[in-house]
Amino acid sequence: MVDVVTGTPVVVAVDGPSGSGKSSVCRRVASRRGLAYLDTGAMYRAATWWCLEQGVDLDDGDAVAEAVRSMPLVVGVDPAGPTFHVDGTDVGEAIRGSAISTVVSRVATNLRARAELGDRQRHLIAVERDGGFSGGRGVVAEGRDITTVIAPDADVRLLLTASEEVRLARRATELHGQAGAAAVEATRDQVVRRDREDSTVVDFLTAADGVVTVDSSTLDLEETVEAVLAVVDEVLGRPA
Repeated sequence: MVDVVTGTPVVVAVDGPSGSGKSSVCRRVASRRGLAYLDTGAMYRAATWWCLEQGVDLDDGDAVAEAVRSMPLVVGVDPAGPTFHVDGTDVGEAIRGSAISTVVSRVATNLRARAELGDRQRHLIAVERDGGFSGGRGVVAEGRDITTVIAPDADVRLLLTASEEVRLARRATELHGQAGAAAVEATRDQVVRRDREDSTVVDFLTAADGVVTVDSSTLDLEETVEAVLAVVDEVLGRPA
């Protein structure tokens, strides 16, 4: 989606807490607008997988940062099937498991590791501005600090959020197939604790100046996609 007024690529940056629907929504938005899709949260998961694979003590901040710096990570940005390979290994499924989810914040709160991954994320965004998978049309990038740290100059900046109750139910359904009381409690650590720990190093719970908030608490997936697309088109001055 090259902007019709300026002829330049479009970067859409989306922040938000766990379970807000960022990944599902942003993949669909990217697909609908012909853009690449960058899941920065998965990069932290891949970094965590790599540290564990290398036997790195996650409490050793310097060792974690060095492992992340040397991590041979290749990210695929096709919204129809984003991929993550580390040293030739497809880790796309492995990084979604509870073994990673329970410890990923220990990498995500390492400031040196964040700086390294931030540089990689900016590079991937720059590639899509110049060519890349999107052919220079642009990218939808989502995570926890995209609108403020990684791409504060993005053309469109959104905070996608939802109530804690809704986010817990969504993640429970995603992980356990249902959102009963037991499933929600089993999921609480991955949602509430991760948000609490990660928020010690970056604010993704409130919208920064210039960032539009989309609350999906009462919306289903397609309604949320439409709400985000409406913001994108309004900000860019495009017809819906």
